[in-house]
Amino acid sequence: MEYTPNLKKKYKQEIVPKLKQDFNYKSVMQVPVLEKIVINQGVGRAIADKKILDIAIEELSNIAGQKAVKTLSKKDISNFKLRRKMPIGARVTLRKNVMYEFLERLISVSLPRVRDFKGVPFKFDGKGNYTLGITEQIIFPEIDIDKIDKIQGMNITFVTSAATDEEGYALLKEFGVPFKTKK
Repeated sequence: MEYTPNLKKKYKQEIVPKLKQDFNYKSVMQVPVLEKIVINQGVGRAIADKKILDIAIEELSNIAGQKAVKTLSKKDISNFKLRRKMPIGARVTLRKNVMYEFLERLISVSLPRVRDFKGVPFKFDGKGNYTLGITEQIIFPEIDIDKIDKIQGMNITFVTSAATDEEGYALLKEFGVPFKTKK
């Protein structure tokens, strides 16, 4: 028997029927799907010290459970001593089972470790996708605090097939993302 993550089972058994009923979809194929999760970390200090980028890639790989890759600059910016195609960040794209497992760890373990946590803000992009900014990488249990030399933040983007922000919000809310109450 093949392993299936808990959130994937929950999506198929609970979330799809609920969203189909809530939004009056005619087919289960209309129900929005979480397509991928992209974790992105900008490391501007990597221009001066290349080891910082290697550390960031290693940390991101540990957090995601998948190898992270370098991101390169797209243009020259002389004020920042930046040249085109210089490595300035790291990112990793999660899909399928790895994505569901990361989302479960994020919701149940990492976000509750944030100091004074009151929920994540409601900021969608207009097309049903959501980006969450995290200020400290130490909220993840995969990171060894003793080996950290600098606190760094990251962006976690949830890419959905939802057509509107309301559908994307409903999907992520059903997965258990702890949003602040809408005002």
